[in-house]
Amino acid sequence: MDFGIAGRKALVCGASAGLGLACARALAVEGVELVIVARTEAPLRAAAEALAATASAPVHWVAADVTTDEGRARIFAAHPEFDIVVTNAGGPPPGDFRNWSRDTWLAALDANMLAPIAIIRQLVDGMMVRGFGRIVNITSSAVKSPVDGLGLSTGARSGLTGFVAGLARSTVAQGVTINNLLPGTFDTARLAGNFAAQAKRDGRDADEVRAARIAKHPARRLGRPEEFGAACAFLCSAHAGYINGQNLLLDGGSFGGVF
Repeated sequence: MDFGIAGRKALVCGASAGLGLACARALAVEGVELVIVARTEAPLRAAAEALAATASAPVHWVAADVTTDEGRARIFAAHPEFDIVVTNAGGPPPGDFRNWSRDTWLAALDANMLAPIAIIRQLVDGMMVRGFGRIVNITSSAVKSPVDGLGLSTGARSGLTGFVAGLARSTVAQGVTINNLLPGTFDTARLAGNFAAQAKRDGRDADEVRAARIAKHPARRLGRPEEFGAACAFLCSAHAGYINGQNLLLDGGSFGGVF
């Protein structure tokens, strides 16, 4: 299927690795011009070079921290307009809410709620004027099914979810959709790090922790990043103009509810 977005320009955040990079790859296949962003220059440059080797459209990169005004300004100074935006930031560490200070909460809100909103604010009006826009926020399955200890991530991402639910209804008539992708357990370096941390806490081997998680999963496997990227690319496509204000859960059936 031709997704109808060749020649469009996309901003993909957190795109040096993991799910952000998977989304960038899927968009590159569709002929989308990319601007990929992450904080650390070396892996970001390597990701851009790998994407450019097979892409049919230009691939740009900007090393910037999107949680800061300065970082966002650097991106928009070089690339002021986009047709597609994928917001993405790593979640804050787990812990006991009794130990979280106000500054800890504010850092989580900056990364997982306020930064995406600031990016949307910068770009959404231009999208509406041009009559096309796709905004996809990578959040977490914990927004749908909270996990004890992930309160910082769940709280901040739930705030973003509530905000865009209202905004999406005011933009779709001008051709701009806003949706959220909620990943479950995908086979990324970040998840491997989580397994390693849990193994260290429990005095077990990381492979044992991974195997135990997979054994309890309905799909008996982890998600593949390319599956996530494909879902993102479809939401960004010309065919997804009637999908708006939704939270798409990609967890292989882990969520036990009906709705």
